[in-house]
Amino acid sequence: MVEGIPPTEDRPMSHSDTGPLLFKVASHSNPASVAGAIAGTIRETGRCEVQAIGAGAINQAVKAIAIARGYVAPGGLDLVFVPAFHDIRVGEEERTAIKFVIEPRHR
Repeated sequence: MVEGIPPTEDRPMSHSDTGPLLFKVASHSNPASVAGAIAGTIRETGRCEVQAIGAGAINQAVKAIAIARGYVAPGGLDLVFVPAFHDIRVGEEERTAIKFVIEPRHR
């Protein structure tokens, strides 16, 4: 599941009007698809966030960020990310997610 890009049957949309697009990555997310969404958002807005819960989802998110770096490099951009813990509510349960804030590196 990837959220924050145009919806398809396996990608519902999630957008904050006050902040960057948030992509919710699951363990079964396709890293190349997520990378394309990250790259497009970075090109359009200059920033996005990726959220993952669990080791498998975090693995897919990190792979997607690495792939996205390759997608934007020909345009002269180098991406960096800052990881942070983020407490969220999933149903009745409180969960801790890892959130990656992704931006171009400023030199």
